[in-house]
Amino acid sequence: MSKLSKQLPADYAVLLAEVKERVRSAQYEALKAVNKELVALYWDIGKLIVERQKREGWGKSVVERLANDLQNEFPGIGGFSTSNLWRMKRFCEAYLDIPKLAPLVREIGWSHNIVIMERSKDPLEREFYIRMTRKFGWSKNVLIHQIENQSYEKTLLGQTNFDKALTSSQHAQAKLAVKDEYTFDFLEMGEEHSERELERALILRIEDFLRAMGGLFAFVGSQFRLAVDDKEYFIDLLLYHRRLKCLVAIELKIGEFQPEFVGKMQFYLAALDRQVREEGENPSIGIILCKEKNRTVVEYALHDATKPIGVATYHMVKHLPKELKGQLPSPDEIAKLLNGME
Repeated sequence: MSKLSKQLPADYAVLLAEVKERVRSAQYEALKAVNKELVALYWDIGKLIVERQKREGWGKSVVERLANDLQNEFPGIGGFSTSNLWRMKRFCEAYLDIPKLAPLVREIGWSHNIVIMERSKDPLEREFYIRMTRKFGWSKNVLIHQIENQSYEKTLLGQTNFDKALTSSQHAQAKLAVKDEYTFDFLEMGEEHSERELERALILRIEDFLRAMGGLFAFVGSQFRLAVDDKEYFIDLLLYHRRLKCLVAIELKIGEFQPEFVGKMQFYLAALDRQVREEGENPSIGIILCKEKNRTVVEYALHDATKPIGVATYHMVKHLPKELKGQLPSPDEIAKLLNGME
């Protein structure tokens, strides 16, 4: 360990995360203005094609000619291929009659919009991924990963007590940051493994782990030490969520969820809030990651918990239950949650 590393304060990782967030925020603001104009341009072109086709019966040949003429007129500007012009048309058609979403699509990149439009068909699902991409700054690859792993369904089905343990302003954001199930398909482990082996494997692939968690998490430490009355306690993994501005304690369990896990997590969160939480940060959140869980048992266990806790499962292969969509909340409940993301 270098002399410089020895002099670092205990909360250096949090400081670094905050500085990185500020730099990324400045970069994002600069790019956002350019992106708005580009998406607005593509929207206008798509709308012109839609309107002219309806009025004059334009066909495939006209769009192909338009693409060639635009490429000849603006040789240094990409994006005017025939296929992209058709995407502009579908893009406009997808959101033209949804006033709430039409302004939102300009807040994310064109490539992100294409991924959402082509991979999600339900308007509420599209709204979810648009808002999440805008709010948490997902890259295109992270967005694709989230869609492939059914983050829409798994987030809406997430079992937490955030509605009771957090303020209304924090509830929606925290709810959308914790999923019901996580896929760690980047791990090369057998089905039989210990909790420590799982922890070490996640740390070795920390970037993949943070990406699987949904982005905007910073790694603080593993086996994070807490001392209470001369006794030591260790949190498996401690993260920091940059947008929620709070510590996130993660406990790894290789078996089925047990009710007593909640009491232990409440103790950890109380200690974090008293000893580690900085002024201006929000209450710490806990995530209990289990191999399996009984949803009714989890519901009972969280009922009287006062600290914000979520209980999720993990898999090391893609696990996409077909019945998830049938378990989702009503459209009105989904819309209410999404509106809370502002």
